[in-house]
Amino acid sequence: MKGGGELNLKRFPLILIILLLGTTVYGDGAVKSPEIDSDGGASFFFIAKKFGMPILKASMRLGNVTSGQGTPLCQIEARVDSLRLGVFFRVNNRFVSLLDIKTNSPLRYVKEIDQEGLFIQKKKYTEILTFEPAYQRVVIEKQGVEKRREISIPPDTYDPLSMFARLYLKDEIQPGQDIRMSVFDGVKLRELIFHTEREQVESKLLGIVEAVRLESTTSFSSFGDREGIIRIWYTTDGKKIPVSMELDLPVGSMRFELVGIEEN
Repeated sequence: MKGGGELNLKRFPLILIILLLGTTVYGDGAVKSPEIDSDGGASFFFIAKKFGMPILKASMRLGNVTSGQGTPLCQIEARVDSLRLGVFFRVNNRFVSLLDIKTNSPLRYVKEIDQEGLFIQKKKYTEILTFEPAYQRVVIEKQGVEKRREISIPPDTYDPLSMFARLYLKDEIQPGQDIRMSVFDGVKLRELIFHTEREQVESKLLGIVEAVRLESTTSFSSFGDREGIIRIWYTTDGKKIPVSMELDLPVGSMRFELVGIEEN
């Protein structure tokens, strides 16, 4: 991260990573974060449509926080909720990630899964991933399951949310770059390569803007690890506002559009 300072909220491109790696859905806040003192934040709101009909709403909030030991952290919270589909498709998703700002290392990733419907597998559980970079491992705990799991991970491995914190806080992203990241979401370790390209994109909230597109191929756990493509656009005006995200899934495409921004 440049200068080792705190998170600049206006420059953080928030992405709806929640659906990117296909394992996450989050319920009613049964798991609490460590004791922290919050220092401001920003919230971004998105809508996803299919066949012109809104089917998902999503939000992401992030801010600078301080642990009980005085460690400066970046906390990222994300949520996805289904709209209007009732018995056919119900999703209530939340995620919380903590990133050590000084070391750019993930500390903890919490996901609560609560989903069901005719077209998706029924799941309901809470899982906590504790990252231990010094030992190159992550400890996985599932609520109601006594036994913990430990998984070996390579250096610089992130959860889906801290991945983007690391990616965008470290350096400016230039068109033509290839950015390699290791990501572990509690199910599978993935190696992602994001290709970047500058282009104009139309935002319903901001109008036509200059943007950089990040694009990567990855597998989706929700679809039997079949491959798809992630595309993310953020502005190049210095604010790095996320304007859109598109998923080419094995069952079709879905696009998330930015519809609102709030300073907390």
